[in-house]
Amino acid sequence: MARVPRRIVSLVPSVTETLFALGVGDAVAGVTAYCVEPREGVAPKIKVGGPKDPKLDLIRSLSPDLVVANVEENVKEHVEQLREWGILVFVTYPGTVREGIEMIRELGALTGASERAEEIAGEIEPLYRQAVNLSRTWRPARVFCPIWRNPYMTVNRDTYIHDVLAVCGGANVFADLPERYPEVTLDQMAAAEPEVIVLPDEPYRFRRAHVKDFERYADVPAVRDGRIHLVDGKLLCWYGPRIREALQTIPALLHL
Repeated sequence: MARVPRRIVSLVPSVTETLFALGVGDAVAGVTAYCVEPREGVAPKIKVGGPKDPKLDLIRSLSPDLVVANVEENVKEHVEQLREWGILVFVTYPGTVREGIEMIRELGALTGASERAEEIAGEIEPLYRQAVNLSRTWRPARVFCPIWRNPYMTVNRDTYIHDVLAVCGGANVFADLPERYPEVTLDQMAAAEPEVIVLPDEPYRFRRAHVKDFERYADVPAVRDGRIHLVDGKLLCWYGPRIREALQTIPALLHL
């Protein structure tokens, strides 16, 4: 773009965190109600609704010169409306960890923070290479990672979460299902014989009480061996700087 944006609206929580990490938080004029990091940074920002139901007129009134959205988290019609009003909308869609790292650079270029973006990406890339190399030295752990409960839902291979697990040494037991976010039963989970079960706290807020769901499947390796892990969902769902922590944390949970 011809000039550095001075008023940015972020409709994606992980993008909001990335913008602050890039040092352009002062230019952020509006965020969604789900943009919670960094807490002190987003607290005074105008809340423009949720990712799926943003207040478009409010966004327009903020006179943004850049809105950042995401293919999955936001609604195409909302993006089109903003563009009809002449607002520049940059739409992200990282499907892999590698693409999540590149998104940092893309946002840096858009916001005049390329140098800082390169620093962040440069810190993450050695961890990425290390995780990939380690994942090649051991047998991948069979992993079940639900994203919802009642009904249980999980992910197939065409998702960012799947790639995080794969990079960190996990073999998603439902990778080959046709739906990106398929409904599954716990009987299906048991038949897949996962060696590790990862319970994230977003998008569904799995808690210690939900581990009881698996108690009746005592023969499942993950249950038998006590390898059911409650994890910060941001490590699996958020791209940007959060990738650093994911690559430092998830491999140890999956290493058999």
